[in-house]
Amino acid sequence: MLEARHSTLLLVDFQDKLAPVIDQAEETLVQAERLAKAAKLLNVPIIATEQNPHGLGHIAPILASFPDIAIPKMSFDAAREPDLLRTLPQERPEIMIAGWEAHVCVLQTALGLLREGFKPVVVVDAIGARRADSKAIALQRLAAHGVEIVTTEMVLFEWLGTADHPAFRAVLKLIK
Repeated sequence: MLEARHSTLLLVDFQDKLAPVIDQAEETLVQAERLAKAAKLLNVPIIATEQNPHGLGHIAPILASFPDIAIPKMSFDAAREPDLLRTLPQERPEIMIAGWEAHVCVLQTALGLLREGFKPVVVVDAIGARRADSKAIALQRLAAHGVEIVTTEMVLFEWLGTADHPAFRAVLKLIK
């Protein structure tokens, strides 16, 4: 089971200039925002990456206020960026991944985090790609490598653990 106290939320390359070409971009943004709001309520750190921000701009405005830090990168695998590895809390090995270009940056980052000893968890309804088949193949490949594939609601309810959690009602409002 996922635990909020062991988790970090990683928002991979949710950049405005990518949005027009991402299949179901709006829906993935909505799910990423739910994850980020719940993370804030449950004290889960939030880190964002920005692929080539000089060319692709910065994180989408709907998500911009959530990350504790945004890390610029040129590598498709964000785990190759020393700033990301320094920023990830070692006591929080479960990295919930939401982001764009499922078959490129999300895939390579998840595999890179796995290589670095983290437990990447890809949130399927909070990732997108230009084409649906690229996302599907990326998910198959990730699962074949042992990366967990979950939904936003799975993450939220596992982070809560119980209906007695003090943040239960606030998180439930994010789902309804």
